[in-house]
Amino acid sequence: MPDDLSSVANFLFEAGTLKQTKRTGWWMAGVRDPESVAEHSWRTALLASIIAKLEGADPARAAYLATWHDIAETRTGDVNYVGRKYATSADPEAVTADQVVGMPEILASAVQELIAEYEAKESPEAICARDADKLECLIQGIEYRAQGYANAQRWIDNSRGRLTTKTAHELADTMLATDSLDWLRAALGEQPN
Repeated sequence: MPDDLSSVANFLFEAGTLKQTKRTGWWMAGVRDPESVAEHSWRTALLASIIAKLEGADPARAAYLATWHDIAETRTGDVNYVGRKYATSADPEAVTADQVVGMPEILASAVQELIAEYEAKESPEAICARDADKLECLIQGIEYRAQGYANAQRWIDNSRGRLTTKTAHELADTMLATDSLDWLRAALGEQPN
């Protein structure tokens, strides 16, 4: 084990900032207190494992990619699509290279390889993780719409249009046909609406 893990400790504190970093696109839909990047990444990892399992890919690898997919946002913030039109987009691989400086090489290279794989959009697991990212946005949009944010429909529609795997398309259709509280009704033995 490496003697000095201070760079890892610093990185973990940095990663914790994603718990306070809001997903800014939701402000345009009128959501006053949108989810954080960390909250988004958590459900994205769950979705990635589900999509990958059903697509015949490695669910653990897909979840691993999804867990890390927005790590650069500790340095760049969450730049929404309108902001990207005006701000030069930072290269996630370059940001990650800066984030892992001083880490043990075995860890630094593993993190850099993850981000490179996700950004390349080629492996089955990266494709599943990227679909999970879009599907999570769709689900969050459904939840915000149910809370009265009608403008969330734009995010639902845009996310639906960006899905690529058969499983993600089928899951999106199912999510759109399911009330966000059906799980609670089922748990309580109530009849669905």
